[in-house]
Amino acid sequence: MRPLSTKLAAIAPSATIEITEKARKMQAAGTDVISLSIGEPDFPTPSHITEACIDALRRGETHYAPGKGIPELLKAIAEKIEQENKIPCTPDQVVVGCGAKDSIYEACEAVLSPGDETIILDPSWVSYEPCVQIAGAVPVHHPLHQNTFQVDDSLLEKVTKKTRMIIVNTPSNPSGAILNHESLQLVADICQDHDLIVLSDEIYEKLIYGKIHTSIGAFPGMEDRTITVNGFSKAYAMTGWRLGYAVASKEIIGNMNKVQQHTISHPTTFAMYGGVAALKGPQECIEEMRAEFERRRAFVLKSMDEMGLSYAPADGAFYAYVKVDGDDAEVANRWLEQGHVAVTHGSAFNHPGWVRLSYAASMDRLQEAMSRISAVL
Repeated sequence: MRPLSTKLAAIAPSATIEITEKARKMQAAGTDVISLSIGEPDFPTPSHITEACIDALRRGETHYAPGKGIPELLKAIAEKIEQENKIPCTPDQVVVGCGAKDSIYEACEAVLSPGDETIILDPSWVSYEPCVQIAGAVPVHHPLHQNTFQVDDSLLEKVTKKTRMIIVNTPSNPSGAILNHESLQLVADICQDHDLIVLSDEIYEKLIYGKIHTSIGAFPGMEDRTITVNGFSKAYAMTGWRLGYAVASKEIIGNMNKVQQHTISHPTTFAMYGGVAALKGPQECIEEMRAEFERRRAFVLKSMDEMGLSYAPADGAFYAYVKVDGDDAEVANRWLEQGHVAVTHGSAFNHPGWVRLSYAASMDRLQEAMSRISAVL
């Protein structure tokens, strides 16, 4: 048989999913593994969202829907983006996808041509590079400042005539760091000076501790050159619903819709009614979950301090990004094999020497996990 796709041969599997699967196999074999490797809230989806989906099923909302999403959800997203993110937006500037990851993939396909370069700020989420590669473009990695996890002037050194896009993720997965106004302004200035597009992944915008979230799409001159990606997985504990969205210029959204029409067609119809309920219904559920994450965060960071481990600014998301000695993959494997605690090694995020711990687990399990890690150390 002829070789399979050479394009996909160069793409590694998702490290976070791979590690999680290894932990699950150990659990299935009877080992009590505490998994802190995947970014998934451990809370149930709020009941008013679930009920809206069930009501939609009972009404018979089980057929094809408009490709970009149901009108009610497009309108709710546009209103949310204008009111909260301060980005001018109309429903025809929105496309709803099967999760934020799907929206990121579609955005790459929509704006990148073969040979285009995309700058990725490291440490970076595991799927940015594969999405760029699948679109036929070239990922160019650039490290954030290693002490502050902010952008500095060295970013300009990576801009070439082939550069087409910069990917921004704030709050960050894996570091939890939030890009400040100065960092975002620097990215905006570079994009405007060199006619670039920015893809802004803001999926963790609601999970912030003591800081303020700012959308780069709200900066003057960035309205038409920003693709703002968000979704429902993290803030509303809706990971399995696979519901995300992108907001951009009508031209970019039109291209993304082409990709969607020939791939997923549209997100699950009845799930989208849950998305409407999430945006239009009570928002107290977000603060309840965020407050609990903050309590867990304080405990985990205190534990890191007691173990003498340093970590990145954990100002958002639900991760502690910890500096380790030696090979980070070996450290993560030792914690799993000896301590039965699953974490993700920093090399998966193009950032060796670190490991990522998710504190989206119960306090009891976090306490046990910290005890096990301490014992291994």
